[in-house]
Amino acid sequence: MEEVRLQKYLANCGIASRRKAEELIINGKVSVNGKVVTELGTKINPKVDKVSYNGKEVRLEDEHVYILLNKPIGYVTTAKDQFGRDSVMDLVKVKERVVPVGRLDMYTSGALILTNDGDFVYQLTHPKHEVEKTYTVTIKGIVKNEEVEKLRKGVKIEDYITKEAKVKILKTDKEKNQSRLEITIHEGKNRQIRKMCEAIGHKVLALHRSKIAGIGVKELGLGKWRYLSKEEVNMFFGTGSKNSFKQK
Repeated sequence: MEEVRLQKYLANCGIASRRKAEELIINGKVSVNGKVVTELGTKINPKVDKVSYNGKEVRLEDEHVYILLNKPIGYVTTAKDQFGRDSVMDLVKVKERVVPVGRLDMYTSGALILTNDGDFVYQLTHPKHEVEKTYTVTIKGIVKNEEVEKLRKGVKIEDYITKEAKVKILKTDKEKNQSRLEITIHEGKNRQIRKMCEAIGHKVLALHRSKIAGIGVKELGLGKWRYLSKEEVNMFFGTGSKNSFKQK
């Protein structure tokens, strides 16, 4: 087996995304053959070198898993939470070490993918791949057509102008003074949907991610999960994963 960058190896082992793995290396959490390594350019030979994270050896899984979870409100999308809050890892019980792909904040429900395949994480999260994510958003107030048009063209959130988005008005309720929108974006800025709605003067009351790249959770109850099919995985890889994986 040829040499690979240390952060890519950690990602492929399901420790974290490649970007997060870089942080772990810089912070001295990773060692190679018993020596702490902090250089991001470090390469290792998985057949020869012993890699450890927080003192425990990590190895490549023989089988990759790809899981779709319908995340409930009240769960954080981290493997471990410093405040002891409920984590999505409490909902997905598999023997493999999996990590969430991207994040949904604690008060957002919906589609979340978990996997132990670092290449798959990269495929879903790198901006150049422009993976679409669709949200159902309930906001305070009656939304106007010109406000919807602003969302479609891009709005300023902090020091950033959002990319073009697909936006539909699903329902307006004058009695409750609420509107429901469907918003599809291919970015992943922190709390982006909430900030986009605030930028047009509306507070988000409820937020649910219904689809990732067209794969939805409509048939999954909140807190339930399933394995992605081979066809669904191929949607992201083009020709599919090069590794064997579970599907049930």
